[in-house]
Amino acid sequence: MRASGGHHHTEQEEAYIVVAGSGRILLDGEIHELRLWDVVRISPTVVRAVEAGPDGLEFIAVGSDRPEGGDGHQVPAEWPD
Repeated sequence: MRASGGHHHTEQEEAYIVVAGSGRILLDGEIHELRLWDVVRISPTVVRAVEAGPDGLEFIAVGSDRPEGGDGHQVPAEWPD
């Protein structure tokens, strides 16, 4: 399943750890493959979206303390393929 929307942050940095399955992640328009135990560090302003592979995709998202009210911004994900 491919995310039709992505998001970015104003301040919060994130790391995603793949714990099951595989897939792809879209980072500012560039696609990267994901497989078990991959770790991706994402700067706040980078737009990100994920796509699960045929066996699904499970990951843990780790972030720092959010500013009060959060700082996430939803945006369209523009997959190049």
